[in-house]
Amino acid sequence: MNKDLILRERLALQRTILANQSTFLAFLRTSMYFAVAGVSVNQLLEIRDAYIYEYAFFTTSAIVLVVGTVNFFVHKKKIAQSERHVGNYQLDFENKKN
Repeated sequence: MNKDLILRERLALQRTILANQSTFLAFLRTSMYFAVAGVSVNQLLEIRDAYIYEYAFFTTSAIVLVVGTVNFFVHKKKIAQSERHVGNYQLDFENKKN
């Protein structure tokens, strides 16, 4: 029974790692959308001060990228700390067995 618990815990950690990576890629994709909007806003809007919108989009893109990167590494550290606790179940099982 405890071996099943260890397997479930490990699989849950793998799903969490994949979810963290997927979230980072979503942040990256959103950042790229804002960057593309910043590049194309000058072509789409025929106004004199279009550069203000370009800078706004580029700034938003940079902020989203930084927030996504920080979020990824913070959660990666938390996941690594959680991973250490999975092996404790196996040690408890062996101690009770003896």
